[in-house]
Amino acid sequence: MGVTRPHRKLVKHYHEPGDLHELTFSCYKRQPLLTNDAWREQLARCIDAAGAEFEIKLAAFVFMPEHVHLLVVPTGREPAIDRYLAGIKQPFSKWVKQQLLERKSPLVERLTVHERPGKTCFRFWQEGPGYDRNLTTPAVIEAAIEYIHMNPVRRGLVKRAVDWKWSSASWYLLDPPRQQLPGLPFIHGLPVGTLDRI
Repeated sequence: MGVTRPHRKLVKHYHEPGDLHELTFSCYKRQPLLTNDAWREQLARCIDAAGAEFEIKLAAFVFMPEHVHLLVVPTGREPAIDRYLAGIKQPFSKWVKQQLLERKSPLVERLTVHERPGKTCFRFWQEGPGYDRNLTTPAVIEAAIEYIHMNPVRRGLVKRAVDWKWSSASWYLLDPPRQQLPGLPFIHGLPVGTLDRI
């Protein structure tokens, strides 16, 4: 009798020219692992590097304690969202593991998963591709930007979206909008209307 493997949810990524992608991915078991500024700065660097490698620009983002929202604009001929996400998550996870090992942190054990007898794996991110939604109209894009920026407010972490450092909310208060965190690119010309509430 064969071994029954747990069902894994498959997400099909597709792209049409001009589409934006709203991406969401979570920390392992949705633990609040993204609370360290040094780690969040490293995550920003990984996003920047992956964007440059795979020709994907960042339109909006928020780093929450246990998950990340990105709104991205593929600019290459053949967008590779899966490889872009892997290009963010894998180097970041490897970097975090090294930091924890150097400090002999007990968190290493908590994030080490026994995949099968004799095989373990360090897991910072929840397994799977996460959430990917294609956005095609200005109204939907604007609503997604506002949703992303309002995450810390809805959680009660800040009173105004612009007060959360780890978000692109403050970009949209400038004319023209520009990056506020080093190393994160920004695509100009997105519709902004209701964002005056942030």
